[in-house]
Amino acid sequence: MIDSVLLIAFGGPSAPHEIRPFLEIVARGRRIPPERLEEVAHHYELMPGGCSPINALTRAQATALENRLRSEDAALPVFVGQRNWHPFLHETLAEMAARVHRRTLGIILSPLRTEASWDRYMTDVAAAREKTPGAPEVVFAPAWGDHPLFVEAVADRVAAALQEVPEEDRRWTPMVFTAHSVPVAMAERSPYVSDFEQAAHAVIEALEHPRFTLAYQSRSGSPSEPWLEPDVNDVVRSVAADGEKHAVIVPLGFVCDHVEILYDLDVEARGIAEQHGMALHRARAVNDHPEFIAMLAHLVGDAR
Repeated sequence: MIDSVLLIAFGGPSAPHEIRPFLEIVARGRRIPPERLEEVAHHYELMPGGCSPINALTRAQATALENRLRSEDAALPVFVGQRNWHPFLHETLAEMAARVHRRTLGIILSPLRTEASWDRYMTDVAAAREKTPGAPEVVFAPAWGDHPLFVEAVADRVAAALQEVPEEDRRWTPMVFTAHSVPVAMAERSPYVSDFEQAAHAVIEALEHPRFTLAYQSRSGSPSEPWLEPDVNDVVRSVAADGEKHAVIVPLGFVCDHVEILYDLDVEARGIAEQHGMALHRARAVNDHPEFIAMLAHLVGDAR
């Protein structure tokens, strides 16, 4: 029986002076060109307060889940542990050990499974447990990217974005679903692409919308290595070249409105759309949407 919940997240800098140390951690062991890291650092600097909102959004998810469990008479403490910034996984596990938690449900906050978005989290949890005396056992929730409640939350976010489109254009406005690009070789060893396709189709079925396409964003690796395509910016150019006046972009592969959405989509992709005379409407990530929180609670219920 579990006695707690651990939300396992990516993490992000909470102040301008943390940006480059954070990016050094993210890039450790990866062939990311220094100029790309400096470019990304600038993206963070452009955010309000010069930091990422991901930590606050993840804490909001944890608080909402705790409240939801309490309302269902299934109260459990919910902790946040992060791979790349405070609270690091080992810091959170040490806190849990101090509070005498023995068995926790780990929920990886990524709807799509590949080495970068799933396996490394599990490996890092194991490493954090090894160096934390008394760390609780961590049992992992199963994949949830096609869970009906997650699909419902995404569909609701998309429906809200569609309301920004003039009613006469809404039915045939193209949707562009996005996920983080990863190396092709990595994707071929995982269900990442099929997870993405399955989740997008489920959202489309829920909305009964006839037009959509898939794209990848935020590539960060070596230019010589093939990564998943098409790139979202190329898709935006193509859709605009077809004469579309509106498009809705849906960051399906992300659960928080963090910098890779707020800059890569809201600034870069939207700027390209505007250059080509097209309005780009962006669906919010699920963040603490009630149905997403209900889904997390459902995962907890299944593990009790």
